[in-house]
Amino acid sequence: MELRGRSISKGIAEGIAIVSKEPFSFLGGVNEKGIIIDKNSELYGESLKDKIFVFPYGKGSTVGSYVIYGLAKRGILKGIVNKECEPIVSTGAILGKIPLVDKVDIEKIKNGDRIVVDGNRGIVIIKEE
Repeated sequence: MELRGRSISKGIAEGIAIVSKEPFSFLGGVNEKGIIIDKNSELYGESLKDKIFVFPYGKGSTVGSYVIYGLAKRGILKGIVNKECEPIVSTGAILGKIPLVDKVDIEKIKNGDRIVVDGNRGIVIIKEE
């Protein structure tokens, strides 16, 4: 299934989706190893390592951009899909060269789906298993 969206950060990544139905703050929400440490998150204790992170939109401090950049530099976060991207997430993804597409119906993506984020064309592909 192909979901059309808007390209925010170029590049192509394929991986397993990790999906949050809640907005996410990278500052205080995830540690340097990519483990989600926000105790209020439905994904508490899960790892972003080698995953495509799907969430509605970011929230919180502008330092979140730097956290995303750090995750990219350590090779932890492969891609991002948002319902509505905002400046904190977009800046971090662009600086970290993480493919990012928004304006996507994220309800169609399930935790564990294998997806492709094509930031060059602004599409997300849910692969059939």
